Amino acid sequence: MIHSAELEYPFEQTPASGESVSIMPGIRWIRMPLPFALDHINLWLLDDDSAIVPVDSGYALDEVRSYWQTILDEGRRISGLVVTHCHPDHIGLAAWLAERDQAPVFMTQGEYLGAHALWHQLPGYAVEDMVAHYQRHGLDRDRLDALQARGNAYRRGVPVLPSAYHRMFDGDVLHIGGNEWRVIVGYGHSPEHASLYCEQLRVLISGDMLLPRISTNISVYAATPNDDPLGWFLESLHRIKDLPDDTLVLPSHGRPFRGLKARIDQLEAHHRDRCDALLDAMRGPSSAGDLLSTLFTRTLDTHQVMFAMGEAVAHLNYLNSRRVVRKLAHSDGMIRFERTS
Repeated sequence: MIHSAELEYPFEQTPASGESVSIMPGIRWIRMPLPFALDHINLWLLDDDSAIVPVDSGYALDEVRSYWQTILDEGRRISGLVVTHCHPDHIGLAAWLAERDQAPVFMTQGEYLGAHALWHQLPGYAVEDMVAHYQRHGLDRDRLDALQARGNAYRRGVPVLPSAYHRMFDGDVLHIGGNEWRVIVGYGHSPEHASLYCEQLRVLISGDMLLPRISTNISVYAATPNDDPLGWFLESLHRIKDLPDDTLVLPSHGRPFRGLKARIDQLEAHHRDRCDALLDAMRGPSSAGDLLSTLFTRTLDTHQVMFAMGEAVAHLNYLNSRRVVRKLAHSDGMIRFERTS
């Protein structure tokens, strides 16, 4: 067992890609590869009597399909599939897995519809809308062109979407293998992210809402340019913070850990620091593009730029909603912010 700051990591080793490791009776941990700087996702297999229920599905890579095939060759039926949210590493192979045994897919409505909006490039969710959104917020031409040339990357990770789903609501209870898993809906990272908490086992499958080492991406999208997802995210963390502190957290990235209250304290402090840094850097009217290097000092690839700009706007919208800064619309079509005092 490893202790790091105020967090406790009960598992010293991470599984090899595609390997299944027992967390406790009835729960297995699978680590699948991703084609990004963030190079892995954790998936969870819940025993459901003689069947299994995967939580999330992985990104649609041939390598991931091959790993799944090895796991499924053990002969157990998939009785259901839970998708925490609509991002490609979570829903990418959901339709493919569910089709194998005609299993129902459990999702919230916001995630199901959000996935279809991105996949079908509906207004406000299309690449062109994202590029125009970031242009208004001051992103430079070279990086705008790179995002445009990248195209609809969502479909590369999600070749097919489920055409039907079982809708989950906050507070719903899923009965899986004799255990009760309560749905906790959180906001800010995605439309209606679903985490699962089992009181009997003291286990939280947190998805991307609570990660041990990196901060969850919080972005503002073209369809809802005035949103305050950072405010929603911090409020959602308060509800998770009420869970027992000895809860074992199973995150989508990084290792399982205990110490959720300490981790939430760290995340709250992180976002306060990010807001303070933006205010310190704001010498006059400034766009998100102007301030991007304040939040992200390292070199970013095109995939990372997309998230970084969304996050910069999210922090500025958060400050604007609390009247610490004001949003300015200029005749040049640019959106800038300035401090109120």
